[in-house]
Amino acid sequence: MMKKIKLILLLFVTVASFTACQQDDDLEFVANEAEGLMFNTSFLDNYVLNSSVSGNLAERFTWGSADFGVPTNITYYLQGATMSDFSDYVAGESLYDLGSNTANPEANEIPVTVGQMIALANAAGLDNNEGTNTGTLYFRLMAVIGDDGLPSYSAIQGLNVELQQETSGGGSGIEPSMWGIVGSGYNDWGSAGLDGVFYTTSEDNVFVAYANLIDGEIKFRANNDWGTNYGDTGADGTLDDGGDNIAVTAGSYKITMNLNDNTYTMEPFTWGVVGSGYNDWGATPDAKFYYDYTTDTFKVGVKLIDGEIKFRLNNDWGTNFGDTGADGTLEDGGDNIVVTAGFYNITLDFNNNAYTMETGNVFGIVGSGYNDWGATADYSFTQVQPDVYEAEIVELLDGEIKFRVNEDWGTNYGDTGADGTLDDGGDNIVVTAGLYRVKMDVANGTYELNKIQ
Repeated sequence: MMKKIKLILLLFVTVASFTACQQDDDLEFVANEAEGLMFNTSFLDNYVLNSSVSGNLAERFTWGSADFGVPTNITYYLQGATMSDFSDYVAGESLYDLGSNTANPEANEIPVTVGQMIALANAAGLDNNEGTNTGTLYFRLMAVIGDDGLPSYSAIQGLNVELQQETSGGGSGIEPSMWGIVGSGYNDWGSAGLDGVFYTTSEDNVFVAYANLIDGEIKFRANNDWGTNYGDTGADGTLDDGGDNIAVTAGSYKITMNLNDNTYTMEPFTWGVVGSGYNDWGATPDAKFYYDYTTDTFKVGVKLIDGEIKFRLNNDWGTNFGDTGADGTLEDGGDNIVVTAGFYNITLDFNNNAYTMETGNVFGIVGSGYNDWGATADYSFTQVQPDVYEAEIVELLDGEIKFRVNEDWGTNYGDTGADGTLDDGGDNIVVTAGLYRVKMDVANGTYELNKIQ
């Protein structure tokens, strides 16, 4: 009798356990419509767009994480349209699909360039043939559970844009291309600012970039998106669609990408100022020139002391230019150029073998996060395009910084509200230790601090 009772109890436990397993297998999480899906960007009242800086950042769209009521992975997509009801939106077209966070799921931000906004504005019928033309573009955020879940949408955000008239003449004919450099060696795989820009050349499908890299890996991709990207499987200089990452070491490079035969080259490349008037003829690194595609020249903003200077390639005397006769002509191995102390904007024009040196305003980085509020020289910016200034690669410390002109507090910018807006005399900007690419857009009153390491 006891054995029968034990057997019945065992069967009951087994059936109960099986039933419980079936019930667990049938459990489903049902996701609700997303809550809290909204932009938290501090949008401008008006966005001034000029194609001469089409590779620059127009806006970085940011948002808080959406809540679907269940724990789940979420992919975010930024979409644009020319109609307020999104009736003209076409899925899968780069004109309207402006990016996603698939490359960096932890980042709740998607950058949009001036060129992307201009393309959308042109689709809306805006042009700049007669002065400026204004209108409104529309944006929304789409959130999807996993890769193919049902989408949820944010409220539609309208942005006022203004296309500036381009002046005729004086242009270089060179334009930013859709191709860029991405990777741990440049922008932390896209999480630290836009990709490094490739520019058009006189040859179709051949593009060039001047990039300051750190130790790491890179790839080349189109439109700051992973839909089309090239690496190099085998490290043989051949571009392979979706190929292996390309290992790089820290330094400044000229990178040429040839899509006619799917090859690329990377060569050390940087022009710099050297001399008793700057770095005691090379006791410290030369002052680095930056490329300005709008004029096809190289520029640097620099503080000089009384002395002499020359311009040389790759911090080496193998290729150096001076000026015999002091007539503004670049001469290979020419005489030293006499300079007096001051702040200068210097331009090298290799198309005409000429250079210019003009005294003027040089923005710099100052603060406890860089030079103990001026105990040493500020880190100089260079104006690489009209009203756009860059500084890279800047090593900052834990502390605070501001931007000032000619190492003087008469003109200085901070950021009151920590919203990425330049405020004259504003609050100090808090920074953490690391390597940064820093950009100021004085015309639009914005700045970027992109930490790459």
